[in-house]
Amino acid sequence: MTDEIFRNDGYVFEFEGEVTSIDGEWVELGGTAFYPGGGGQVCDTGSMGGIPVTEVTYRGENIFHKVPGHQFEVGDRMWCSVDWNRRYDLMMGHTAEHILFNALHRQDPEINIVKIYIGPDSKYVVVDRDIGLDAIGEAVKFANTVVRDNHPVIKSVMSRDDPEISRIRVKLERIEEDEITVVEIGDVDIAACSGIHVMETSEIGAIFVDRKVSAGKGQYAIHFRIGEDATNASMDLANSCLRIIDELGSKPEDVIRTVSNMRSELELCRRQLKDTVTSYIRCLAPKDVNGRKVYSAVLHTSDKNPAVESAEAHRKDGDTSAFVCVGQNLSVILASGDANVDCKTVISDVLAQFGGRGGGKKDFAQGGLAASVDPQAVLDALMDRLSA
Repeated sequence: MTDEIFRNDGYVFEFEGEVTSIDGEWVELGGTAFYPGGGGQVCDTGSMGGIPVTEVTYRGENIFHKVPGHQFEVGDRMWCSVDWNRRYDLMMGHTAEHILFNALHRQDPEINIVKIYIGPDSKYVVVDRDIGLDAIGEAVKFANTVVRDNHPVIKSVMSRDDPEISRIRVKLERIEEDEITVVEIGDVDIAACSGIHVMETSEIGAIFVDRKVSAGKGQYAIHFRIGEDATNASMDLANSCLRIIDELGSKPEDVIRTVSNMRSELELCRRQLKDTVTSYIRCLAPKDVNGRKVYSAVLHTSDKNPAVESAEAHRKDGDTSAFVCVGQNLSVILASGDANVDCKTVISDVLAQFGGRGGGKKDFAQGGLAASVDPQAVLDALMDRLSA
């Protein structure tokens, strides 16, 4: 069993190690300060005898270090060094996650953690329900109060049978050991956790949530930053907001209402445009192309649904449709109920002439082109192919 130096003191980042076993690139030491990862926190990296340590992991109760290119032998002793800046960032991030989730839980007592990730480039907690931005904002305010108040962060060990376990945030079904490592942050939070943490909350500096994204199945990832990175990110976002406010010609206190009104107006314009395009398509007169009815048009809309619906209806009637929708890009639709028309082949060949691609089925195909392509030229090429 490897002596886990990091368990006793997360601030130890240099030590002398002795090689006890070797498995290719993987090296085991009698004792190590390298954290192999756990509790959502990624493993440490650093160097061993001046050679980079790129990965650290458990193998049963032993810890192995990946040291590509090493030439160590069992019994060798060498100076080992954990990448301290990276380690300290992870320690601050993991402690910040405890504080942030506690703050989120205060806003919504029904919320639960699904997953935690604490890495050097990304830090987030996945929760099992949506939580509004106003609630997240209040949670961030509380979290930073905890940081500023400089609460002690104390680690202890508790038996899973201890009657006090009921006051701890813990999922016992995920823990096999009889003894559980507990991290207590002042009188703010107490939770089971195997990660490494700072000793005082003020070391974190600041906590800032910079985005919330869907993680699927009703789950949401709350991404956050810490320390100077949090301060810089919050200032950058504030500056972006000021620029947006200036572009809108609004006042800071009115910007949310201004944007809400703009969204409502935009949605109204979209509905009106869709109704107009739908009405226009319904009024189209078919052209006779080699004895078959062909409905065709260039439609100035990025919403291709009216064109698709019309093309499907004409296809069912045995007729043919060719539509080019003009938005940020060109969307091309070709459908036909005529067995003599192979829509997939036609659209693929025609779009290839303009540097685009298309595909689908024999009776219904679609494709796309760059916005710089002349839409009328594309439609003319389709009609020429249909008349051939």
